[in-house]
Amino acid sequence: MNQPLIRNFAIIAHIDHGKSTLADRFLEITGTVEKRHLVEQTLDTHPVSRQRGITIRLAPVTMHYKLRTMNYELNLIDTPGHVDFSYEVERSLAACEGAILLVDATQGIQAQTLSHFQKAQKLGLKIIPVINKIDLPNANVSETVLELAQLVQLNESKILLVSAKTGQGVKELLEKIIEEVPPPAGDLEGPLKTLTFSSQYSQQRGVIAFVKVLAGKLIGEVGHFTPAMAPCPSLETGEVGYLMTGIKDPQKLKLWRGYHEPKPMVFVSFFPVDQDDFNLLEDALKKLKLNDAALSFAPAASKALGRGFRSGFLGHLHAEVTQQRLETDFDLSIIATAPTVNYEPHATSHELCEPWVRATIITPQDYVGPIISLCENRRGKLINLTYHGSHVFLEYELPLAEIITDFFDALKSRSSGFASLDYEFLNYRPFDAVNLDIIINHETIDAFSQIMERHRAQALASQMVAKLKVIIPRQQIPIPIQAAIDGQIVARADIPAFRKDVTAKLYGGDVTRRMKLLEKQKKGKKKMLALSRAEGRMIGRVEIPNDTFLKVFRD
Repeated sequence: MNQPLIRNFAIIAHIDHGKSTLADRFLEITGTVEKRHLVEQTLDTHPVSRQRGITIRLAPVTMHYKLRTMNYELNLIDTPGHVDFSYEVERSLAACEGAILLVDATQGIQAQTLSHFQKAQKLGLKIIPVINKIDLPNANVSETVLELAQLVQLNESKILLVSAKTGQGVKELLEKIIEEVPPPAGDLEGPLKTLTFSSQYSQQRGVIAFVKVLAGKLIGEVGHFTPAMAPCPSLETGEVGYLMTGIKDPQKLKLWRGYHEPKPMVFVSFFPVDQDDFNLLEDALKKLKLNDAALSFAPAASKALGRGFRSGFLGHLHAEVTQQRLETDFDLSIIATAPTVNYEPHATSHELCEPWVRATIITPQDYVGPIISLCENRRGKLINLTYHGSHVFLEYELPLAEIITDFFDALKSRSSGFASLDYEFLNYRPFDAVNLDIIINHETIDAFSQIMERHRAQALASQMVAKLKVIIPRQQIPIPIQAAIDGQIVARADIPAFRKDVTAKLYGGDVTRRMKLLEKQKKGKKKMLALSRAEGRMIGRVEIPNDTFLKVFRD
């Protein structure tokens, strides 16, 4: 392909701003996919993406478009929108020279919009600002144009208006990409140099690398994404495509690492329900890491759950999606522990330090009060508050542990769904740390143990005890469930013993016979309880079914 006729670009946007729909229109206009074969969100092929309605991994596609007698090759790399998949965005942008900055006319600029825009700026990409959903009756086009023009520091007349759903303005946008995004640099005659920005695993072919050729010509089992894999003789400088490497060990392929290493923010341990599946789980995690470089994992062991892997993620959603992919892609039954953060010892004292993040929250003005209250209840520190039209930009410093579980849901609830969140790691700070342990029948269950901030521990202890009382089935002896903070019992519940009807065989007669049988049963249970407490004895020990852990950690 003639290098000056190549355009490599990405679409960056917040969730639900119409990025995938815009990609569909591009595929339709360029004839890459026949209209009769076109489905909504064509590039979001993964079942988890379709189920959740979000893009969870990047997807390249090569399109061809004729403009003024010239045939152009357009390489679009579709990107995720959620903050938890920000490293996917970075890898996509690294293979591009331009980016469409897409904003929903009904919602305006959101937190992830701002974050992705800043990433594209740092990489020196040509930014094309676009406002989508202008066909909707509640679209606030003029105000959104003003906001976006101020962000990208362009005249308002430079902001393009489109409706990805109807196709209005999309053809003009496509031609704007050709006119403004520069062709890729690189020496076609130079030594081969490639950028591997993603990959996937094929059981038959091994590792398939997603590459951009930076210099020279790549020959071998190569091809373009159309969006299915289509073989071609070679990939030349500037082109994006795939290479069948033949590598069977997923760990032997190195991905592009960007200008910084992805730092895990949230940790969840995965254990196979069937311990015989441990090696299958390890193999599955290695294969997932091929197109998810932000995933990290290391072996872990639990007395209650057996062998597994402590895995690091960029956020809670990232962890949820990974677990779902392990279950759907690899047919594994997984127990996932509650999400935690990483703690570090203080350099000069015996204190523990917890990670803090700098969070950007963008919200309509009407919801500022409830959101400030939410952040203050989560130990947040307000750093900055600025007004941009009808929206307010709040900058907070927050402990990561306070936002990895239900913070996003609470934020959406207090803002009627209009507020958005983005955050990045800041530093580690000392905090009032306590150990929360769950004790079942006088035995500490390591899978439930957590380090946390003191003010949250009592409420969580009571919740865990109440939940376990409902989940754990009754057994032959009464089962005490206790929660301890730094060794001191703070909550307790008792599961009563399952009562066998020992009098069922009686048919009339003296009532004393019935009383004797009940007394004998009572003494037998006392003996079992005493034996269960004797060190080293297994009689009366509580069997905790695997689904107990599934229910506690998922519900």
